[in-house]
Amino acid sequence: MQKTFEERDLDLIWHPCSQMKDYETLPPMVIDHGEGVWLYDIYGKKYLDIVSSWWANLLGHCNKEINAGIKDQLDKLEHVIFANFSHKPAIELAEQLNEITPPKIRKFHFNDNGSAAVECALKMAFQFYQQGGKPEKKRFMCLTEGYHGETIGALSVGSLDLYAKLYQPMMMDNIHIEAPDCYRCPYGKTRDCCQCECFEKAEKAFAAHGHETAAMIAEPLLQGSAGMRIYPPLYLKKLRALCDKYDVKLILDEIATGFGRTGTMFACEQAGISPDIMCISKGITGGYLPMSVTCVSEEIYDAFYADYSEGRAFMHSHTYAGNPLGCAAALAVQKIFREQQVLETAGENAKWLTAEMQKAFGHHKNVGEIRHIGLIHAIELVQNPESKEPFAEAKRMGYAIYKKALQYGLVLRPLGDVLYFNPPLNITRAELTLAIEMAQQAMVDILGK
Repeated sequence: MQKTFEERDLDLIWHPCSQMKDYETLPPMVIDHGEGVWLYDIYGKKYLDIVSSWWANLLGHCNKEINAGIKDQLDKLEHVIFANFSHKPAIELAEQLNEITPPKIRKFHFNDNGSAAVECALKMAFQFYQQGGKPEKKRFMCLTEGYHGETIGALSVGSLDLYAKLYQPMMMDNIHIEAPDCYRCPYGKTRDCCQCECFEKAEKAFAAHGHETAAMIAEPLLQGSAGMRIYPPLYLKKLRALCDKYDVKLILDEIATGFGRTGTMFACEQAGISPDIMCISKGITGGYLPMSVTCVSEEIYDAFYADYSEGRAFMHSHTYAGNPLGCAAALAVQKIFREQQVLETAGENAKWLTAEMQKAFGHHKNVGEIRHIGLIHAIELVQNPESKEPFAEAKRMGYAIYKKALQYGLVLRPLGDVLYFNPPLNITRAELTLAIEMAQQAMVDILGK
């Protein structure tokens, strides 16, 4: 008997971020094609992709303008070594990135995925001080609950045990600063009116370790994998000042927050600061092709610029760095931003969505908080909203709602017991309304009213 596609998949494929035994009861959905916010499987069932396929799909699946940009490039050049060689799409993309990135950013180092961009940033900061007369600066600071990728260096500056705990013996010895937790603020404040009293944790860490620290890395305003935890711009502003005081480079991981996800092109704009190094990926190509860029200040770049004999070159490379097809996709994305009112429309829809989410979920007996930034909206489910007591982890409540939502045709992949919407920026209100209705029904089915 001929095997199904699902059986053929499970016979050979090890899927990411999964306990494969779960696939015995929830086999993979084999997608045939996509259009806009919708994915269609091989049986014709459609799914509303409210999580943008791991936050990457920025302007909808099979966007005609991005398709056209890639198709046009495909007949010209598919790939070329990026050492000593270049091509027009990469040059044009660098010029356009230079126009939209923070003022301090001036040079662009191409990589091929988010984790690679972070690894590149860490190595740049480390080498900057090693060859700059401060060899004692060799450690890194990061925020607890942070996530920056799953290669060893990136894991070392992350703090989520789900991803990192097992690999501790392999990882670097870094300094982990207690991150803001605005939902469970130990100071009894709210993110809308606090003075970031929790920043004292960072001040103590810098006082103790600033002299030996090369860089501080953070996800600006939004700790995504931690459960869409949102903190005030003031914290980021204070962090920039603290880095300047102790001569520590500030690396901002805008991989998940960049390209309009938080309401501005980059999240750090809302704090009015520029990082020394910035990592971008995901939405840069509209979620089409793997590409990342490590963006740096002139100061960082100049520290590596010397005669070859001085040994200052940055010997870091990726085979697909600066891939022309990825650059073509990224250029098409930038063209859409320039010619269409993407951020403005998304901003108006975000305000509307906040009100609709509050109406639909705000009074549910297990909703602890509905938080939002840009079009990203997250619902934290708890056992008891008054005490903020979480559900027992073994219940996998978020996963149960995810499975139920799939039956209705909604991709609502949770972060623990945090359900979230992180849709394409050009999603319509009608599509958002449908997503709310499906999510609400799935919640009621599992938790009751």
